[in-house]
Amino acid sequence: MLTWSRTKRLISIQRVLVKYSLDDLIKTSQALRPLRFVFMLGGRRLDRDAPIGQRIRLALEELGPIFIKFGQALSTRRDLLPNDIADELAKLQDQVPPFDGAVAREIVNRAYGFDLSDIFAEFEETPMAAASIAQVHPAKLHDGTEVVVKVLRPDMREVIQRDLDVMYGMAELTQRYLPDGERLRPVEVVAEYDKTIMDELDLLREAANGSQLRRNFEHSSLLYVPEVYFDYCRREVLVTERIFGVQVSDMDAMRAAGTNIRRLAENGVEIFFTQVFRHNFFHADMHPGNIFVDIRDPDFPVYQSVDWGIIGTLSHEDQRYLAENFLAFFDRDYHRVAQLHVDSGWVPPDTRVDEFEFAVRTVCEPIFNKPLAEISFGTVLMRLFETARRFEMEVQPQLVLLQKTLLNIEGLGRDLYPELDLFETAQPILRAWMEERLGGKAVIDDLRTQWPDIREGLRELPTVLRRVGEQAANGQLRVRMDAGELRALREDLKRQDRRRYVATAGMAAALIGAVLVFEVDPQGAGWLTMAAGVAVTLWARPR
Repeated sequence: MLTWSRTKRLISIQRVLVKYSLDDLIKTSQALRPLRFVFMLGGRRLDRDAPIGQRIRLALEELGPIFIKFGQALSTRRDLLPNDIADELAKLQDQVPPFDGAVAREIVNRAYGFDLSDIFAEFEETPMAAASIAQVHPAKLHDGTEVVVKVLRPDMREVIQRDLDVMYGMAELTQRYLPDGERLRPVEVVAEYDKTIMDELDLLREAANGSQLRRNFEHSSLLYVPEVYFDYCRREVLVTERIFGVQVSDMDAMRAAGTNIRRLAENGVEIFFTQVFRHNFFHADMHPGNIFVDIRDPDFPVYQSVDWGIIGTLSHEDQRYLAENFLAFFDRDYHRVAQLHVDSGWVPPDTRVDEFEFAVRTVCEPIFNKPLAEISFGTVLMRLFETARRFEMEVQPQLVLLQKTLLNIEGLGRDLYPELDLFETAQPILRAWMEERLGGKAVIDDLRTQWPDIREGLRELPTVLRRVGEQAANGQLRVRMDAGELRALREDLKRQDRRRYVATAGMAAALIGAVLVFEVDPQGAGWLTMAAGVAVTLWARPR
């Protein structure tokens, strides 16, 4: 509901829009449209002759970090925006007005509990870049190591919490009164965003994220992640190695150096899919302000990643369904795409697969075999939203962060190399991952990992079987299952691939068989279990 504090914030938002002469946005705002004339009374207004992109940028800066992040996300979508507006919004990536360097020094001193001169031989109060949540200052350790010091903006938690409260209020109204409210799950989406952005305010968490990302790409020639100096990190302060790359949006500098732009674009796609599927740990704030390029060897450019406050992960089930969806899409197997959506529970279980298949084909078929420059993803997304509404597809809050990241990557690819064939680049990466994850070697590795549990189960199984036999002989064996459990089981069976249950049953049969031969050949029992498990699991794996 709209409490008084939420209403006050909405009014202040509208006043900012009026101040920057963005009247059209107010007229189309349904929530407070009846009050628009009140907001237009008085107040300083920016000259309408100022470029609209500049007015939008200034309004977002004044409204605060959540709105700045919205502008950052939009800035990567030049296919959806006029160039002048996209250019202005790009300034939100690292050119937000900074806060006073003396205040930054005070925050660092307070975080350490003593003067920063005890740690840094040099600390420049003028920041080298400023964004919505923090700003960074160049510095030097006493041993001469050049570093950057990221300092959280003051009072960020209170500012962000205020706007999150408004977002929750609007989400509750949307869910309650809009026809699509339940399907869109706006409250859950806001809750996911709440968790994400509040985590970003803990720079110790970001330090841990950066360290893990660096370890994931330690031996990679595609991506370099700066070292984190944990001894100097605090919740409000992050100290990392200083890098000297070219910002990924500086196309003039890269072209002047003779950079292999095509290779750079293709490597970006490989990095994304590697993070999502192989590492299950992906950088989810990949706007150009956070990505640099080492062009010392221009034919083999290397990405450099900074700002790891927002990291995404997926459940194993979502990973698998997404990978299979991608591959089915690349193969134009729209029936498989439709069936996977039903199996995963992303659409209602009574959805007609053939109808959903035709709808997906209608949207996706026109974009195949086209480079990014000829694909309007804005149009594709709108048509996908229409399809989702028609088939009552529920929004998956846990995938929103991935979808946002994928849009960022596609936007970057469009800017770097519009001729990039996204499908051709991504397909072999995904196929290799699927084979690695679901192939025979993966099955054997899984069995090797689980073997201690299996062996322990074998030891206990004779006792369990003896007790069951005694109860059955005495007429004391009872099997109880309430209606709730039955309903849950039915629902689970609808959502899961039934072959997985066959695999489980096959493994159980193998275990029992192993017990029966255990007395004759203990070693043979283990190999029998292993062999049967491999055979059954290979048969049952998804095709």
